[in-house]
Amino acid sequence: MVLAESELVDAVARDRAAGRTLAFANGCFDLLHVGHVRYIRGAAAEADRLIVAVNDDRSVASLKGAGRPVLAAEGRATLVDALRGVDYVVIFGDLTVERLLRLLKPDVHCKGTDYTVATVPERAVVQAYGGRTAIVGDPKSHATRDLLVRIARSTP
Repeated sequence: MVLAESELVDAVARDRAAGRTLAFANGCFDLLHVGHVRYIRGAAAEADRLIVAVNDDRSVASLKGAGRPVLAAEGRATLVDALRGVDYVVIFGDLTVERLLRLLKPDVHCKGTDYTVATVPERAVVQAYGGRTAIVGDPKSHATRDLLVRIARSTP
């Protein structure tokens, strides 16, 4: 379910009280593709519940450049929420997920295979509260920018 941040904090508290573990994944998810699905599935396998944080439109534009995002945040969040294994989705406006990690303290912070545990930017934040970092998904051979190029080339 797509939740406001305050609602997510309450859901996390309920899950922790019930003894459930929490995994956290994040991204722009601008055009959902197979790499995203495999990343989400890998993250879901790391804990009892999966939280996915989706960048808002402003942060996607800052991170990805002009013309992005292709889809608005609410639509991207709804698509991610429809994936099997996703329990909670939150839209966030920060350029990094450090603040959300400090707030939610998930047991596992999941990143894609374009990282190693040593290169995850938020690794120190996760270690500081006692969480762990996991690298999940398939090799990073899928990219939204490549899909956009292919679509542009195929359009008459």
